[in-house]
Amino acid sequence: MKNITRDTDKRLMSGAGKALALSLSALALTTTAYTVIPRAAVAQDYAFSSVVVEGNTRVGSDTILSYAGIVRGQPISAAALNDAYQRIVASGLFESVEIVPGGNRLAIKVTEFPMVSRVNIEGNRTIDDAALGSLIRTSERRVFSPSVAEADAAAITEAYAAKGQLIATVTPQIIRRSGNRVDVVFDVTEGKGVEVERLSFVGNRSFSDARLRRVLATKQAGLLRFIVGRDTYDEERIGFDKRVLTDFYTSRGYVDFSVLSANAEFSRERNAHFVTFSVREGQSYDFANTTIVSQIDGVDAADYQRAMNLRAGQTYSPVAIENVISRIEKMAQDKGVDFVRVEPRVTRHERDLTLDVEFVLSKGPRVFVERIDIEGNATTLDRIVRRQFRIVEGDPFNPREIREAASRIRALNFFSNADVNAREGSSADQVVVDVNVDEAPTGSFSFGANYSVSDNVNLVASFSERNFLGRGQTVSADLTTKLDDGTLRFNFVEPAFLGRDVALGFGIGLASTQPSYALHTTRTAYVTPSLTFPVSERGRLRLDYRFDLSEMVLPSGTASSSLPSIVEDDYDLGRQSTQSVGYTYSFDTRRNGLNPDAGVLLSFGQEFAGLGGDVKYVKSTAEVRGQMKVFNDQVTLLGVIEGGAISSSDGTMVNDRFFNSSDVIRGFEPGGIGPRDGATDTALGGNFYAVARVEAQFPLGLPEEYGIKGGVFLDHGAVWGLDDETGIEAGSADRTFRTVAGASIFWITPIGPLRFNFSKALDKQDFDKEQSFDLTISTEF
Repeated sequence: MKNITRDTDKRLMSGAGKALALSLSALALTTTAYTVIPRAAVAQDYAFSSVVVEGNTRVGSDTILSYAGIVRGQPISAAALNDAYQRIVASGLFESVEIVPGGNRLAIKVTEFPMVSRVNIEGNRTIDDAALGSLIRTSERRVFSPSVAEADAAAITEAYAAKGQLIATVTPQIIRRSGNRVDVVFDVTEGKGVEVERLSFVGNRSFSDARLRRVLATKQAGLLRFIVGRDTYDEERIGFDKRVLTDFYTSRGYVDFSVLSANAEFSRERNAHFVTFSVREGQSYDFANTTIVSQIDGVDAADYQRAMNLRAGQTYSPVAIENVISRIEKMAQDKGVDFVRVEPRVTRHERDLTLDVEFVLSKGPRVFVERIDIEGNATTLDRIVRRQFRIVEGDPFNPREIREAASRIRALNFFSNADVNAREGSSADQVVVDVNVDEAPTGSFSFGANYSVSDNVNLVASFSERNFLGRGQTVSADLTTKLDDGTLRFNFVEPAFLGRDVALGFGIGLASTQPSYALHTTRTAYVTPSLTFPVSERGRLRLDYRFDLSEMVLPSGTASSSLPSIVEDDYDLGRQSTQSVGYTYSFDTRRNGLNPDAGVLLSFGQEFAGLGGDVKYVKSTAEVRGQMKVFNDQVTLLGVIEGGAISSSDGTMVNDRFFNSSDVIRGFEPGGIGPRDGATDTALGGNFYAVARVEAQFPLGLPEEYGIKGGVFLDHGAVWGLDDETGIEAGSADRTFRTVAGASIFWITPIGPLRFNFSKALDKQDFDKEQSFDLTISTEF
């Protein structure tokens, strides 16, 4: 915090050691002392022919007399004189007040509170000036008030308490200036934050303490306590933790789960909290029979049976129930049936721990949306918030749709807070939807470095804005560079092109890359627009076009004859242009599937080059990725099967073929397997690749707050195939599968995620290039 410029000499500051410490108490004392009528004359009445005001400079005498309510010449009692004094003091304008009667003359002597010339906050490091300044009411060019200053100090103290620094103190001090002015300084002594030393649970049998701690936003203080901010105690965060615990259990079938209490106790030294959650788990239930019944004339329940995607034996989840209700309501709207209310009636079978669910269709009240009011969006345009609603003014009111719209607004991550509430409109059958949001920062700039064993160190600078000009658009640019190559990319995404659920993307970039396995450098300039839109509840399709210009460049003084013959042929072609169109279909249940412990991603795409330009090929890729948590969520199992193929009537070029990397098969260098030139031992890439990877991640028994866990993996795959195998290392272009086993250490740190891979090739060829250790780190400064 900037120090106040003190234009008084040091004698004033040395005196401040005594005077400033007593300043507020002195002000308070002076307002309680005034000259009164002698005690013997308390019952006497007075009449003053003259009433004068002394000591006022800013406040007019008439204003002070109006506060006093004393009229010249009229009798006034001692009690009324005291009331006059109290009214003047209550105005809050005066540091001291005296009422001095003398014969027929009454003198009202006042000392006005000084004006505030400057306000500063000093000693604050955890919370910045702007945040604290918004909490205080003391401001420049206004009358100083001790009570307001004390209230401001209390507000600052509460802000620190919310961040876990319960022993922070704030002392308001004043520095007197000439002209009845003062500087106000809020002196902050932050102290040390009160940490959460231990997070424990009582009543949990199905899930361990370590697993439940990973659910909570609050974290135990650990090795990285000097960086991690969530290990301080925050009562509001504890309330949030109760909700996420409930969501965690109910999504896994525990219908009777509840958080009985969340108690926080101070340590003996009062520098740490011990937080204990007492829970009641109950039993986990599965779905049994699910049926649909209609109580609406002319509506056949059988027509809605296909909305039922619950199966017997599936673990109960309120999300699954909500999804069925949403599907039924959507089908009803499509059929022109409004005001349908879907009520799930659950029958519990305690013996086999199953639930029968009957969805009853009935007519709800005829209520319409009168209007949608949006407030608080200083930057974001109204239409960005409004398009998160599937309804407009005049549509039937659906409470579920309002809740889903609220979730979509929060999912934008444009706002720090978003409240969506419905209230009665101009009549009983009209509803007004109020949306109140608080804007949050949506832009970021970072500068740092990427490191890997194969690529060494790259400097990285990036900029991104997720809500460009408040239009909900994403703009990003990044630069990656090292001594001999680099990339520069710019991307733009409009998520609602023409007001539809269609994302329009546009990318442009320049790249100069030299892989570690190649002698040549490839320079490329490209532009690629795309459209992405949903084709099913969890399926999306992306259509894209790409135009690029590329050329191969050799280091100065290097002859093309030093290249492998197949690469030299590509080099001799010079600059090549490529125009391609493609599509990618993806089906993803990882985030919105019904099973919180499992998810699947299916992806298939093709790229067709040759509609224009110099290069022709057809490239196809496919991927199946699955994830499952077992052993009460302690172990995460991952499996991936992927592959690709490229073909061309003119023969594929080296820059278009598939090369091995750590993302394909671990345990080998980039380009370490697959077709190789027999003379130069240079990787040439393959027309085909296929790989299966399985992995298990698990805790190592270390404290959860350290963010360290272990893993084991097994990769099995190959890169193979060339159009012309002349001069190729014997057997390198064959479809020979390699097998690699390894172990990993994962460390999630505040400066980025680290992964250490230790691997051993179990099945390999003599010409393969192994890499038994790999480290990847991403750091931002």
